[in-house]
Amino acid sequence: LQGLFVLGLPYALLHSGYSGLLLIVLAAALCCYTGTILIACLYEENEDGQRIRVRDTYEDIANACCKKLSPNLGGIVVNVTQVLELIMTCILYLVVSGNLLSHSFPYVPVTEKTWSVIAFVTLLPCIFIRTLKIVSKLSQLCSFVHFIIILVVISYCLTQTHLWSWAKFRLSLEFEDFLVSVGVIIFSYTSQIFLPTLEGNMKNPGEFRCMLNWTHFFACILKTTFALTAFLTWGEKTKEVITDNLPSFLETLVNVCLLTKALLSYPLPFFAATEIVYSCVSKSNHSNYRSPLLALTVRGSFLLLTLLMAMFTPHFALLMGLSGSVTGAAMTFLLPSLFHLKLKWQKLSFLEKCADISVFILGFLCSLAGIVCSIKGLLEVF
Repeated sequence: LQGLFVLGLPYALLHSGYSGLLLIVLAAALCCYTGTILIACLYEENEDGQRIRVRDTYEDIANACCKKLSPNLGGIVVNVTQVLELIMTCILYLVVSGNLLSHSFPYVPVTEKTWSVIAFVTLLPCIFIRTLKIVSKLSQLCSFVHFIIILVVISYCLTQTHLWSWAKFRLSLEFEDFLVSVGVIIFSYTSQIFLPTLEGNMKNPGEFRCMLNWTHFFACILKTTFALTAFLTWGEKTKEVITDNLPSFLETLVNVCLLTKALLSYPLPFFAATEIVYSCVSKSNHSNYRSPLLALTVRGSFLLLTLLMAMFTPHFALLMGLSGSVTGAAMTFLLPSLFHLKLKWQKLSFLEKCADISVFILGFLCSLAGIVCSIKGLLEVF
């Protein structure tokens, strides 16, 4: 999903001007910070001052924060939020795949929904994915394809340097367009849902913070370079998805790469969603947990659900924006800062408390703005 948001960064610069460049850097710092404090909530210090991992999942963190109110309330809220966002992400990949196929092969007499079904057939092997190791290999291939896309776009832009002009940047901004830019930029970095599982599966979890800092740093450099070169090339003609600005022969090549990336990206949110369901099932029925039949049933049901919603949900993009404004902001900003304040209040310095509170307020404002824009779009459509 981050790769799809990255392709909208030049368009975000069109509507945010110079402030967009600052936002790319600021979003990287904020998302890196909330990822760090979220992982910190997994640990407690023992009597010797050593950090011990006492929680394993986002759900465990939520339950620890809400145990006085209700032992399982926090976990239920977090699980529902996570599964909702992950399912919507999977559906988005199917919708995008159908759209890319229809644009790549316009002369084939097949509807976009039929293309989505064809893409769905290629994802059927996801039913048999049982470990994160397989998902990580697919994600590596996805990253490789992503770099090819970025390389093609930047290489073409560098051949058009004679068209570049800093005068293309806007100084005056329209508030609603600016909010759209903020959403695209911030959510091109989000990955908090996967971080507890990722950190728990690292060979050296102590290196997690270093890994998070470096990946966000390089992501910031790459995204700034990509957005800047593309916007300087096309200026006011920059389209929502920058690949639509490319010459036809390059656009087809990049669309095929994007299709490959979308299909390779699907297994990660799919695997994460089914793992959450499995963990819930294990608490209520230990005998059936991890049974082959249950595994196939749950995965098959998830696959079918994503296809049906991709096929029959009207105006899915607007609904995705609405749910994303709630779940995305909650999982990325609101909950990590709130949980960190709750669990670590006694050990936090004054500046750390101010930082967490500021992030929470910022997340609330982003969520509120996204909800207003999405509802306005839905009202205009209907």
